[in-house]
Amino acid sequence: MRGIGLADSKILVVKDDNIAAYGFGDDHPFGPDRHGAFHRYLSDSGISSLVHLATSEYIAVRADIERFHTNEYIDRVIAHCQLGKGFLDDGDTPAIQGLYESSLAVVGASLFVTAEIISGRFKRAFVPIAGLHHARRNSAGGFCVFNDIGVVIETLRKIHGVNRIAYIDIDAHHGDGVYYSYEEDPNLIFVDVHEDGRFLFPGTGFPEEIGIGLAIGTKKNISLKPGDGDVVFQENWSCIHTFLDDFEPEFFILQCGADSLLGDPITNLALSERSHYLAAQSLTVLAEKHAKGRIIALGGGGYNRDNIGRAWTQVVKAFVDHP
Repeated sequence: MRGIGLADSKILVVKDDNIAAYGFGDDHPFGPDRHGAFHRYLSDSGISSLVHLATSEYIAVRADIERFHTNEYIDRVIAHCQLGKGFLDDGDTPAIQGLYESSLAVVGASLFVTAEIISGRFKRAFVPIAGLHHARRNSAGGFCVFNDIGVVIETLRKIHGVNRIAYIDIDAHHGDGVYYSYEEDPNLIFVDVHEDGRFLFPGTGFPEEIGIGLAIGTKKNISLKPGDGDVVFQENWSCIHTFLDDFEPEFFILQCGADSLLGDPITNLALSERSHYLAAQSLTVLAEKHAKGRIIALGGGGYNRDNIGRAWTQVVKAFVDHP
């Protein structure tokens, strides 16, 4: 594996130009500079010397994507991106040339770190440009083309035999593409803390949405009001920790979008990076208790570049700080 940093570290962080390319242009909130903004902050903090930095050694192929997405949708993405015109959804996700290929790189990076953790080489991993939680099985949404989270979940189950998985999302936007894909799945333990859908896209994720059928009670959606910050987040976290502890997941996935921090240009919450550290620290403890330490964190959203650096670096720091 090509990499730098601490050779014997059990923390893997992806630094890769292929995933950096995922974005919609320099003047777009989800621009290709987000990857560099994080890695500059990580390096300046000194934490990059305590982890194993590596390029992803895998680019997803169509068979990987098909574990979650429909063939018709994949065909549509390919066709629209080849033309480089229009949108893949109702107007949020432009179809640009090269987007299909960079989307495969994002999914590939998430699959790469998952495989590295399953192998036992690493215990915790972070992928900055990943966690595309709005994509549904048959549609794009909110800057998300392929749902790498869904592909990882299906791969853990079908390839690695890991069935009971915890997905935790602290992005300001509700992870609708994950929630509704697994709303009836009792073995996908779902927790999402986000800005109230009455005020922010995608307008979903209300507290009464707790799963359907056999999955009732395996899902928890927590809506925060515009302006809510660390105090409210931390008040909710103790019950989240207990909720997850009770289900004893075998693998943890954290989507740690930085758009929940104060100062994001398109959201209205007021968290600081301390909440990201708290979440990652708590989940690391639970992963050690129930899942052989196995946890991946995916960057998700975040459109203030300084916030990206601070929030994601604190997630990595929480991984490093735990023995």
